[in-house]
Amino acid sequence: MTLLTARDIREIAADIGLRPTKQKGQNFVIDPNTVRSIVTAAGLEDAANVVEIGPGLGSLTLGLLEAGHCVTAVEIDELLAARLPHTVERFAGTEAADRDPETGTEAADRADRTARFSLVGADALKVTELPAPVSGGEANRPDALVANLPYNVAVPVLLHFLETFPSLKTVLVMVQLEVADRLAAAPGSRTYGVPSVKAQWYGDVRLAGRIGKNVFWPAPNIDSGLVRIDVTRTDRDPVQRRRLFSLVDAAFAQRRKTLRAALSGWAGSAQRAEELLLAAGLDPKVRGEALTVADFERLADVEGSRP
Repeated sequence: MTLLTARDIREIAADIGLRPTKQKGQNFVIDPNTVRSIVTAAGLEDAANVVEIGPGLGSLTLGLLEAGHCVTAVEIDELLAARLPHTVERFAGTEAADRDPETGTEAADRADRTARFSLVGADALKVTELPAPVSGGEANRPDALVANLPYNVAVPVLLHFLETFPSLKTVLVMVQLEVADRLAAAPGSRTYGVPSVKAQWYGDVRLAGRIGKNVFWPAPNIDSGLVRIDVTRTDRDPVQRRRLFSLVDAAFAQRRKTLRAALSGWAGSAQRAEELLLAAGLDPKVRGEALTVADFERLADVEGSRP
């Protein structure tokens, strides 16, 4: 399979009359080596069932197909969605110049890779189910999420898919470097906050690489980061999750305040907040960034168990 180059990207964009906009967070990867490094960083097993959000012009889509995975791409932009199947069909299986044309191997390879691709034209934040996988079965339970997420909706989309598709075991997303740092931040860090706790509630989050501006068209104003999440959480009671996430939102709404003060609205009063914090074995005078995910869970459980 031939991956998209900078020339290919610009030719496709010109052909469909595309002018990338900052409002839509459109920055397309133009370097095949970067695409392959992203796929490698995902560390997926053979023939994984992958969901990709915001495939754009298809750079990462082709890389995932090249690696042998099944790809369900979710694209909100009608112009991009209309072109993507054609790009997959055109570029699939075209690198093997030494193949024997009489055997039909290249044609079969192209057909296989095209068959492993499906497209959902929808807003990723509203997607609650995916079409049946090409490998068969009644429901699409993706193993992995691999995506170059649009900068303006990266965290909401990531959390929505983690909540909606519990079958996900591996996540590898490219986001704005600042967002990547926040997602992977440890307690006590200045960048540790709501995205950190919510993402880390699902599993182990870590930075998996840094991507420079020059591999995108148009080039963004800031570098990007790869974030990998190895999903480990199996107990996902929706009531407990909502209680916990509400607590986390309250704890970081006013970062400079102590938890006793910051959680007064959430608990009903500052005095009540202090009682809950002490019952959870936490110092009411600390701030939200000092608490681990386990600390927040313990506090949420205490609140949920009180009359």
